Amino acid sequence: MIIAKNIHKYYGDLEVLKGVDVHIKKGEVVSIVGESGAGKSTLLQILGTLDLPTQPQQFATEILIDGQSFVRMKDKELSKFRNQNIGFVFQFHQLLPEFTALENVLLPSRIAGNQDNQLEKAYSLFEDLKIIDRLHHKPNQLSGGEAQRVAVARALINSPKIIYADEPTGNLDSKNADDLHQLFFDLRDKYNQTFVIVTHNPKLAEVTDRKLVMKDGLII
Repeated sequence: MIIAKNIHKYYGDLEVLKGVDVHIKKGEVVSIVGESGAGKSTLLQILGTLDLPTQPQQFATEILIDGQSFVRMKDKELSKFRNQNIGFVFQFHQLLPEFTALENVLLPSRIAGNQDNQLEKAYSLFEDLKIIDRLHHKPNQLSGGEAQRVAVARALINSPKIIYADEPTGNLDSKNADDLHQLFFDLRDKYNQTFVIVTHNPKLAEVTDRKLVMKDGLII
C-alpha cells in the first residue's frame, strides 16, 4: 500500500530525515515510535502529502500509495489525490467550532463535491463510533473522546485507502485512549483500511501489527 524510498528532509542546514525507506502493506495497523525530534511527525506529513521531501530528483526519492506516485504532482492534483486517498487524525481534533459534528464529518465530501451521496455513510460511521446521538452537537458540546471520534469519522468519510494518525490519543484520558485504540482495529477489520500511527503511547505501539522505531532521522 505504501512504498517509500530514500526520503530526505532538510530545514535549512538541519537534516531531519536522512534517507528513510518504508514499506507498509494494505490493511496493516503500523505504529511509528521514537524520541521527540527523531523525525516521526515529519515523516508522517510527507507520507500524507502535507509536506514534500527535499530534492526528490537528486536523492531519487519515490513515494507510492497503492502504486501511484505523488511526489511530483502539481498542487491542485495533489489536493485531489489527498482528498480521495488519505484521511488524517491529529492529537487535537481540529473540528470547526461553528459546524455540527455531522457537518464537520461531511466536510471532505463537500470538498469532493459528493456531500449529498455520503449522508448514509456518515450515519453509519456515527453508529460504528457510538456517537449517533451527537450528530447535531457542536464541538464545544462534546467530550474530548466524542470529539476525537468525530475526527475519526471525518477521516473515514471519503473511504480513503490510508488513515494517518499523529498522537491521536495524546489528549485523551486512559479510558478514552484505550477505546480509541480498539476502534482503530475494529475499523480496519470492517473497512480494510491501512492505519499509520505516530505515538508515544507504548500500550498502543505494542498492540499494532508492526512497530517502526525512528532514531536520528532513520528507521532502525
